[in-house]
Amino acid sequence: MAQLVLDIETVGLPLESFDEAQQQYLLKLAEREETPERQERKREELIAQLNLYPFTAQVVAIGMLNVESQRGRVYYQAPTKESWRSDDNLIEYESGSEPEILKKFWEDVRLYKQFISFNGRGFDCPFLMLRSTLLGIKPTRNLMPSRFDSEHIDLLEQLTFFGATRRFSLDFYCRAFGIPSPKGRLSGPQMNQLFAEGKYREIAQYCFDDVRATAELYRRWREFLSFEG
Repeated sequence: MAQLVLDIETVGLPLESFDEAQQQYLLKLAEREETPERQERKREELIAQLNLYPFTAQVVAIGMLNVESQRGRVYYQAPTKESWRSDDNLIEYESGSEPEILKKFWEDVRLYKQFISFNGRGFDCPFLMLRSTLLGIKPTRNLMPSRFDSEHIDLLEQLTFFGATRRFSLDFYCRAFGIPSPKGRLSGPQMNQLFAEGKYREIAQYCFDDVRATAELYRRWREFLSFEG
């Protein structure tokens, strides 16, 4: 079975890209704070959270790994076109605009029967599908099948037995299982700053570090906790 591990990185859109009514809606919780200082802190917090939603953020990197071949690909946003490979020649990196990287992603996923993610049902997959729709790009696959459908293995759901036990972060699970964690040097909230600084390749490499960690976590789950077949 062709299996694909996937992960994305996102960056919030500038607040000024929204009209006045939208800005008021996005920041309305700040107005409920009692003091100007607390209002400003809440405002900054809400702006930082814009990267969590497909209606207020953009996809800046999409990482993929073929489980069987261990070859991967990362599409990422950058103002200039470039392509390059990892030192071991197994990972391809290719830049483009957001619509371009999304179109290439949807072309690639046609080849796979099963998708593997960490919190993909809660974040990556609905984000990809909705963001693509906003940009007029039709998804080629339904990345959000029934929650219990094996077409999509979300490791966060599997490791909590679909919500029966406590959820932990990818970083925490990796450390618990002795898997090198990509979170030591960077984290998702830093993407906005890196993107603003033009560090596009760094974002792409970080995205694939997440993919690699997810793939190793999947290997542990499959060896010890998967009872299929």
